[in-house]
Amino acid sequence: MVSETAEKTVSAAVLANYELVIGLEVHCQLLTATKIFAADSNQFGSEPNTNISVITLGHPGTLPKLNRKAVELAVRMGLACQSTITSYNLFARKNYFYPDLPKGYQLSQDKTPICVGGGVPVKFKDADGQPVEKTVFLHHIHLEEDAGKSIHDGDWHTVLDYNRAGTPLIEMVTDPVIRSAEEAAAYLTEVRRLVRYLDICDGNMEEGSLRCDVNVSVRLWGEEEFGTKVEIKNMNSIRNVQRAIESELRRQVETIETGGTIVQETRMFDATTGLTHGMRMKETMNDYRYFPDPDLSPVLVSDEWLAEIRANMPALPKERHDKLLNHYGLPEYDATLLADVKELADYFEAVSQLTTNYKAVSNWIMGPVKAQLPEKSLRDGQFPLSAEKLAELITLVDSGKVSFSTASQRIFPALIEHPEKSPEQVAQEQNLVQNSNTDTLQALVDEVLTAWPDKVKEYKKGKKGLLGLFVGEVMKKSKGNADPKLTNELLQKSLSSPL
Repeated sequence: MVSETAEKTVSAAVLANYELVIGLEVHCQLLTATKIFAADSNQFGSEPNTNISVITLGHPGTLPKLNRKAVELAVRMGLACQSTITSYNLFARKNYFYPDLPKGYQLSQDKTPICVGGGVPVKFKDADGQPVEKTVFLHHIHLEEDAGKSIHDGDWHTVLDYNRAGTPLIEMVTDPVIRSAEEAAAYLTEVRRLVRYLDICDGNMEEGSLRCDVNVSVRLWGEEEFGTKVEIKNMNSIRNVQRAIESELRRQVETIETGGTIVQETRMFDATTGLTHGMRMKETMNDYRYFPDPDLSPVLVSDEWLAEIRANMPALPKERHDKLLNHYGLPEYDATLLADVKELADYFEAVSQLTTNYKAVSNWIMGPVKAQLPEKSLRDGQFPLSAEKLAELITLVDSGKVSFSTASQRIFPALIEHPEKSPEQVAQEQNLVQNSNTDTLQALVDEVLTAWPDKVKEYKKGKKGLLGLFVGEVMKKSKGNADPKLTNELLQKSLSSPL
């Protein structure tokens, strides 16, 4: 058996002889107010063991009751992925014994996953840097409840928090069609974007609301039979998924090349060392002893219910991208960046209902707005500047009352601190309104040119770069309130006379 610490010794030439075969199982915690089979709160960050009840803990005599909202959210994801929606759904008991599973079984779906087939379109670059577009096909999406959380304190102590037990999940299981770590990352990125657009999961991998199990095997190029599959559990970052796949590729290839045997097992990834290590032998389907749960009735997704869910589907990323491109006339770069985050696209459209300068709206959002708050804060609705205030600020710039630099560097930060004020009010209070009075500015231009006769002569002899000096002097005399565009025009006109 090859040493795990020696994984990086396998050469690139040897690795190139093998094809990676990857399947992903992505768990998405659903944004319901309560758990999937109990009325306990489904809230992240509560004190340990406060969002629990006798139903969550599986006390004798308790009965589960299905959360209708969880079913709707699962169907919504299936529709987004072009899956077939199962009309007759059964829940089954998946039996295994682990400290964080209080009932001794997990309620899941075995024979009747709620969504079957479908796929997720992805874009990524291959090993040669060439752009690739393909669809990662899904085997199915099923509903289930989450387990609790084991917290390991040192070598000997483990504590259990059952708050997460019973949280509604969908598990998205791909076919084994992924062939690189880059493709796996692209798929996860797109899934995270989809669940946020659909408002079914917050996608926060760092909090565990979106997690990924990675199934990895290798085979020589040209072989049809799959190699022995290894599962890497509970990956909570896209980068670590890539690293784990690359590490497991090296480990499996070196094991085979040195005469070892790949064992079907569950492994964990150590982000510090960049290596995977064995956790337990992989259970088979028979080990789980699935059988239909006797306490839950079949769930029927009627044509009427399906039509209702379909009618309430939000616009998806591609649709938003095309609208930004075609309806608002934005460049490809702007449309791609704004459509990447639902809240950015929503904010853009809200502001664009109040002004027709769509490119200015895009520039403001991609610049000052994104720089002011991290993406997560925008998603949480914490951005203090309303669409109405941003539209007013853009109008203020378009009217020539303030320059963009003044608006972005002085008025915008003031509005963030005092969102109750209007852009016009801030501009007046800070004496930032530009002076566009031609007679007043002409007088200042004349003063500056009179004070710099030698520079005026140099300018007229061809040293046109001095125009900036004159503009700066006029701005000083106006205390920054001169309209730069008008100032330039008046200076050029005054300096156009011959010596």
